Amino acid sequence: MAQPVRSISLPSRLNPISQKIESELNKLRTCRSSSPLGSESLLINLSGLAELFNSIEELVQSQLTQQALNHQQCKALVEETLEGSVWLLDSCGNARDLLLTMKQQVQDLQSALRRKKSSIDSSVHAYLCFRKKAKKNVAKSLRELKKTETRFGCLLHLLDVDYNVLIVIKLLRELSALTVSMFQSLFVSLSIPVTTRWSLVSKLKAVTFATASEKEQKVHNEVGTVDVALCSLHKSDAKMDVKKVQLRLETLGCSITGLEAGLERLFRCLLQHRVSLLNLLTP
Repeated sequence: MAQPVRSISLPSRLNPISQKIESELNKLRTCRSSSPLGSESLLINLSGLAELFNSIEELVQSQLTQQALNHQQCKALVEETLEGSVWLLDSCGNARDLLLTMKQQVQDLQSALRRKKSSIDSSVHAYLCFRKKAKKNVAKSLRELKKTETRFGCLLHLLDVDYNVLIVIKLLRELSALTVSMFQSLFVSLSIPVTTRWSLVSKLKAVTFATASEKEQKVHNEVGTVDVALCSLHKSDAKMDVKKVQLRLETLGCSITGLEAGLERLFRCLLQHRVSLLNLLTP
């Protein structure tokens, strides 16, 4: 991860903008570190991230910033950030595609349960198979994000540039690194594994459970609660609690809709951010 930006003296017109961005970055980091991987906290974080990109736009488009970055060495730094913006857009697109497919799977399962079709078992099996496949795709996305995270985490210790330029570049990098971290959290929340050990989930503090003697497991993640309910529905010899499954699917469906809206807003911000970076390189 990029190191915290040092407090330095900036021109009076630029300093308030950078201070605002730094404050928002710290607030979002604190919010993320203390929040579970539920959709509500993810939505808050996505919204905060979008606001951060709006703030960075103000910084990037300021005349002082454009003058400071109008040097060959600085342009190389902007080009690096520009390249990173492609990876962020790709990750956002992958997350949107995953949510779209998951929403369709949820709707198909809701339809089967609502009509009490004889194909309920096959619908449950299809959903769980989708979840298994999704976890593999998520693992691939997480590996790519890890590579991106390493690139953004590099320090600018070899650059003999003005501090005004340094603060702008470091803020851009820290925002990119935070965006990577946010996508990592989102992907992890969408790939909570269904397993009797739940070791990974426990390590991520995304899920907490009652004692082994209790029948109900407390899962603080909409995806996880559906998995638990479906596994019980699919395997149990007792009377199927279809209503409970329907309620959890409804909750998950609402969560997916909210996350889709949050990602759509963030995608637009990322796109505008890339356009602004391109404009910095345009003579």
